Amino acid sequence: QVQLVESGGGLVQAGGSLRLSCAASGRTFSMYAMGWFRQAPGKEREVVASIRSNGGSTYYADSVKGRFTISRDNAKNTVYLQMNSLKPEDTAVYYCAAHRGFYARSEAKAYDYWGQGTQVTVSS
Repeated sequence: QVQLVESGGGLVQAGGSLRLSCAASGRTFSMYAMGWFRQAPGKEREVVASIRSNGGSTYYADSVKGRFTISRDNAKNTVYLQMNSLKPEDTAVYYCAAHRGFYARSEAKAYDYWGQGTQVTVSS
């Protein structure tokens, strides 16, 4: 069982930055690939970024490439999402998720555990 707790969301103006954190419980964090997803009102949940269990490779959705960076610190059981040059269309609830496996995955159904989400609102 892995419990995930996100933090760092909030209200920011367009062009601003936020850093999301996701703290995981348990001793096996390094065995999990991690992902960040988001869901805007009336839309389906979509992948934002994911990272291998050892942090060696990452995946980004086209909509965030060059603006967002996913990283992890396995010693701290934490995964991060640095979000720069934020746009109003980035407004959503952001979720972190854990997949028991090595490779970064982009599909939500591959993930075994989910956090409760943190709201990110970008004003124009």
